[in-house]
Amino acid sequence: MQASELDIHSAKTHNSIVSLSQDLARILDVVERIDPSFAAVDPEQITLLVDDARRHASADDKDRFLLSAMHLLALSGNGHTRLIPNDAIHVLPLRFVSIGTSVFLTKTSTPLADIAPCKLIAVNGVPVERIEQAASCLLAGTPQRKRVIGPLLFAWPAALAQLGFAPIDDEIQYQFQRADGRTTNTTVSTADAVPTSEFYPRNEHGQVDPVWNFNGFVEIHQCSNDDLAVKLPSFFDPGECAFPEAIDRAATLVRSRRDSFFVVDVRGNTGGDFLVTMPLIDAIAESAQVNGCAVLVDKFTFSAAIVFVAILRYRLGRRLQIVGEEMGDGLRFFAEGGLIDLASSGAVVRYSTALHDWETGLDDPTTPSEIARQIVPVGKLEIDRDWISAPFDTTPHEILYEKLIKELAHTR
Repeated sequence: MQASELDIHSAKTHNSIVSLSQDLARILDVVERIDPSFAAVDPEQITLLVDDARRHASADDKDRFLLSAMHLLALSGNGHTRLIPNDAIHVLPLRFVSIGTSVFLTKTSTPLADIAPCKLIAVNGVPVERIEQAASCLLAGTPQRKRVIGPLLFAWPAALAQLGFAPIDDEIQYQFQRADGRTTNTTVSTADAVPTSEFYPRNEHGQVDPVWNFNGFVEIHQCSNDDLAVKLPSFFDPGECAFPEAIDRAATLVRSRRDSFFVVDVRGNTGGDFLVTMPLIDAIAESAQVNGCAVLVDKFTFSAAIVFVAILRYRLGRRLQIVGEEMGDGLRFFAEGGLIDLASSGAVVRYSTALHDWETGLDDPTTPSEIARQIVPVGKLEIDRDWISAPFDTTPHEILYEKLIKELAHTR
């Protein structure tokens, strides 16, 4: 009986190892064949990290395997290419979000619920900034992009351990700073870990709650003096019907308001299909010729949402004022591609297949023709006016937009 149980355990372990190795094979196919963003990466670096991932696969150590895979895919330096561990791991019941250059706890569960919201100061006595520096190699993209996807690591015990900030006696100690300046120390048991999806969405949007229930693909806000604000929370529409219809309605309205000043809010917009937004871009570019337009952005503005801003800048020039903080990517990046589900680990690989060069406007053989027809040389996208909402500001959007319009009035 004992020998039989041992055989069963060995068989299960063998199947798990084979499966993790199969996950690695799919990742290697992305690195070596599919994704052009790896073309400039040193092959020796790739080999070192592949060996590391293979070692963890052989040891059936899923979390370490995933962290090695994150490091490997981050070598491309491309924000669209990364391993998304969310569906494969458990995290402590703490939602951390980057606001400005700091990390904040925005949501947690009882009995810790009363400490949110507050600023994260240290983990296990280690300053947040030191942990961010150590974690940088695991995160893909620009420094701003890393601020978007990095806070999850503060709640992932295995990541903290891998980075050298291991849990103490199966507990993790957090130090927070409240709004009134007081510091609070809290200890969380690693046994309290929960499925990551409860606190972190795959596409991080930066909202206080991981589930962002926005009111439609286009929100219209009538402002004083006949000005108009248009909020665009997402360009991703699985049904492929509601989004185009909403854009067409918004474009019709914008075309009827040629004497208005426009505010377009794409904060938290992680992208989707920018081609669907072209009728609205055309309408704004026409109607904003008189009084201009401001677009609100943040670090969570990404992919197609950045392209939306880039085309508006090209069409309107200085009539467009970009307000907020640096967005989550530059104007030259690899995108398209898709997602690969890794059957054993449960993680997802986001890979890229096409170069988008909105900086120089140069064509590339990998760029789909329908996108290449729209690409224009935008140069650099600089922020014209810094604007970062105070943490957990509950000011209604209408009031915020009115305030921004008044502040920008003297520059128009």
